[in-house]
Amino acid sequence: MLDVDLAELYGTEIKRLKEAERRNIERFEGDDFMFQLTEVEISELSRS
Repeated sequence: MLDVDLAELYGTEIKRLKEAERRNIERFEGDDFMFQLTEVEISELSRS
């Protein structure tokens, strides 16, 4: 699930979702919760 999907699910803006993430980073640490896509992965997702 991408940040845009989570923001839609929770009915908020992506900006607000990321702010909440930064305020509560200890809850989201580790590879289980978040990762960053490469530019290639992003372009692949946008094509599908």
